[in-house]
This record gives sequence, C-alpha cells and structure tokens, in this order.
Amino acid sequence: MDYQEFKPKGILKDFIQCYFICETETNVLSEDKVFASGSVEIMFNLGATRKQFSLNGNLITEPAIQLWGQVLKPVGIKSLGKHSIFRIRFFSHTAICFFNEAIEQFNDAVFNLEDVIGNKVNEVHSKLLEAHTITQKIEITEHFLIERLLFFHKKINKLNLVSNVISELVQEEYKTNMNTIAHRHGVSSRYLQKIFLQYAGVTPNLFRKINRFLKSLYLMAKNSNSLTSIAHHCGYFDQSHFIKDFKEFTGTAPSDFHLESSTELLALLK
Repeated sequence: MDYQEFKPKGILKDFIQCYFICETETNVLSEDKVFASGSVEIMFNLGATRKQFSLNGNLITEPAIQLWGQVLKPVGIKSLGKHSIFRIRFFSHTAICFFNEAIEQFNDAVFNLEDVIGNKVNEVHSKLLEAHTITQKIEITEHFLIERLLFFHKKINKLNLVSNVISELVQEEYKTNMNTIAHRHGVSSRYLQKIFLQYAGVTPNLFRKINRFLKSLYLMAKNSNSLTSIAHHCGYFDQSHFIKDFKEFTGTAPSDFHLESSTELLALLK
C-alpha cells in the first residue's frame, strides 16, 4: 500500500497533525490492524471499495466518510479491492475545536461523519473525488476545516492549558503526579482532570499510558534495542508490565507483533 503524508500550514498546523493518503494501484487483499494512536481521524473514501472491519464483535462496512474516535482496543481490518483513502489526523487534544460533541463519546467507535456534522460534508467529499492533485485535495480539506474551526472558536480558549500539560506529560512520563502539574498551572487537580478529559477524550493517566506504548512501538520499529531495554527506556516498571500494556493495545505480545501489519506504524515512523 502506498502511503504519503503531508503537513498542514498556516493556522491549521497547531490543530492538524497531518493529512495522509493510502492507496493501492491494483485489487489486493489488504489486512490491517488499528490500535491506540492517541488521535481522532476523519477519513474520506475516494476509491470504489469499502473496507469491512470487526468492531466489538460486529462486522461493519465502512461509511464513505468516516469519523474514527480514539482507538483504545485493537481493531483488525480486512478488505479486497483497489483503495484510495484520504485521512485527516488531529492532534490528541485538538479535535474538540471542530466538533460540538464530547470527544470522549467517539472513543472506540466509527461514525458516518454525515450523521455527526450534517450533509454539508458530502459536498466536500464530492469535491475531493473531482480533485486531480493532492494539492487540490488539501486546499478543499483546509477550507472545510477552517470553517469549522472558526465556528467553534470559543473552544480554543483552554487549548493552551491542555497543550502545555500534554507537553509536560510527554516529557516527564510517570515522574510527576497530576497534583504537582495542576499546581504549576494555578488550577486544581480536579479541574485539570476534567478539562483534560474534555479536550483529549481520555484521562491524563491513560494518555500517559498510550504515549509510552507508542514510544515503545517506535523503538521496536526502529529495531534499536532489546524488549527489556525498550521497556526500561519507556518507563515501565518491568518487562511484564510492558507486555501487559502492549497486549492491551494491540492484542499481541511484543515478540509476536508483526511491524508491517499496520498503516498506523507508517504514520508513527514519519
């Protein structure tokens, strides 16, 4: 599968992690695994084939325009055909600035985006289907995103607080508790937990857990260290805790995980 990634510019660079397109030139049997990435995504199907995937035991045919909430439990996807998917990946705490709904309610679920924001998104989809270049696709997408960002501009007010806390959590991992971080920002721990969940869709502790899992996955993909060394480097108490978390997010032990099995890794390694 061909994977191309593009970074936003201007006002959207602080809200959108990347745009990327996944395509196949011929009809192929595609198997993919989706696991925790800490992000909400919008996906536009620009090909003729709709993927089917298992979610909570149900076989689902994907909508033409999808909203994927944060994936906390691994999802396996199988499809046959020629594919062309254009995707928008938000930062872990910025999707709230484009939606009226609570981000947490999207977790571990896939929605028809039309059901969430209305049929205007179908106009965007039609324009994307007619666009001949990736530059045109990005311009169409960014016009749509900026309109929504301006409409929900009041939600930007607390974004800096959450962004700063996330920076601390990523840098300090498990070294500092939330009471200390809240005190630094002049708010109560309870208030900070509430705002963080509202913007990121998960608690600070779960965010930390996902972040160190992604860090371990990155090191595994780089094939730079042993599993024991990776577990220690990522702040796990011991290798058994590392294996437990890894199985929770991928459904597979680290030693059995196939690094080529997911397009999520392609995004992670960029």
